Amino acid sequence: MNYAVLKEKIREAGKELGFAAIGVARAEPGPAVEKMREWLAEGCHGEMDYMARHAELRANPSQLQAGTITVISAALDYLPHTNTVDDPELAAISRYAQGRDYHKVVRSRLQKLADAIAALIGPFGYRVFSDSAPVMEVEFARQAGLGWRGKHTLLLSKEGSWRFLGDIYTDLPLPPDEPIDEHCGTCTACIDACPTGAIVAPYKVDARRCISYLTIELAGPIPEEFRPLIGNRIYGCDDCQLCCPWNRFAQLGDREFSPRHELDTASLIDLFAWSEQQFNDRLAGNPIRRIGHERWLRNIAVALGNGPATEDAKKALKLKTEHSSPVVREHVAWAMARLETMRP
Repeated sequence: MNYAVLKEKIREAGKELGFAAIGVARAEPGPAVEKMREWLAEGCHGEMDYMARHAELRANPSQLQAGTITVISAALDYLPHTNTVDDPELAAISRYAQGRDYHKVVRSRLQKLADAIAALIGPFGYRVFSDSAPVMEVEFARQAGLGWRGKHTLLLSKEGSWRFLGDIYTDLPLPPDEPIDEHCGTCTACIDACPTGAIVAPYKVDARRCISYLTIELAGPIPEEFRPLIGNRIYGCDDCQLCCPWNRFAQLGDREFSPRHELDTASLIDLFAWSEQQFNDRLAGNPIRRIGHERWLRNIAVALGNGPATEDAKKALKLKTEHSSPVVREHVAWAMARLETMRP
């Protein structure tokens, strides 16, 4: 079999399925593994214990899928038709989470790509992933020539960074693609823009300071030192991408990721009023649902505390002072005390 020809057919099949780019890398993370271990040893992963627990699976792809020698890396654009939320009374939600759950969409597309490969060559060994297992997606995408690792640690290309990544681990001996040159140069826009100083050095993020970690991964109280810096961000943060010069060339993304339930324009007060049932129902099929109603209310309480001291905001917070969750009550109390020090 001519595997170089097969690789190009795989690339063509990927484009037909809507992927923005397809590349191939050897299933060897290389020096990135040691950097990961150093990052973990410094505790930069915070409470994300699974990062340390599954480190060796990231380092050794064949342990995750027996027989793996090749990684097919895929990118799918998600940039929606949306503007930055500058109004402090509106909720700022990371763009990737305003539409359908990318895990399901990307995995489904990758499975279709695997089916297309099987139609070409017959059965083969493989497994598809999209942020669903301990896989070094950015490193394999870098090796596969889909871009370079930006100073914010995300994959960056001349088409920007508004892209989801997915991988197919396979036993096919496809020839690897060549990595491309980095093009960040002396730019420090992402480092300078980070509200909490989470990008502690070029190519290094301390998750414990990152708003995405604080609003999504952290289960308990948000450290008070970071609350004022979170602003109106209630799920994730896009600041390091919004300021990146390369994102001027980003392409609009797949319609699957278009905002739903007006998550790109919703008011904090309206979202704060959602019951747990409404939260679960309206966010079915959305990645936000996995943080649960408690963290949702915790995050919005902080955002309300950072917003204008309107009577409506104070009233909304007061309605939650007796909430069953001590975490919610504590953040509501913080927000109310903060608003009391402000003028309407």
